[in-house]
Amino acid sequence: MTTMSTTDLRALIRDVPDFPKPGVGFRDITPVLASPEGFHAAVSGLTELSREYRPDHVIAAEARGFLFGPAVAAELGAGFVLARKPGKLPRETVSVEYSLEYGVDRLEVHTEAIGPGARVLVHDDLLATGGTARALCELVEAAGGEVVACAFLLELAFLDGRERLAGRPVHALLRDDAE
Repeated sequence: MTTMSTTDLRALIRDVPDFPKPGVGFRDITPVLASPEGFHAAVSGLTELSREYRPDHVIAAEARGFLFGPAVAAELGAGFVLARKPGKLPRETVSVEYSLEYGVDRLEVHTEAIGPGARVLVHDDLLATGGTARALCELVEAAGGEVVACAFLLELAFLDGRERLAGRPVHALLRDDAE
């Protein structure tokens, strides 16, 4: 498989204005998933950004975090932890409410998914305002784990989401500096 540059990878992501509501600029990653080279480049790049942290687990939020997170976890030799919306997990959970760019939501993990002292990489496809990633960090810490780093496919730097993750290493394979 040929190596894809980050410029070529970014070109696969479509910008969709006014979705899911007016004023929000959506980044559509489905073309990355549809491209074998793009998907491979994304997983490989995220893995390389994260390898030095030697996580025991990768945690990602429903639904788009589930697209790259398990593949990155497998490449790192780590487990994958599902963070889901309320009522989707069958056993006892820990939950946290958080703010999105366009609303409020809640995430849950199984109480036993992350053991005390576990090293956890927080992953999502996109870092925007940082609400989802911060919620994932809070879930990890509530379960007794340690957030060793956060890794994203794309950072919308103009939204300052990095600030909500202060004190943690934050990496993004791609970065948009302007809307």
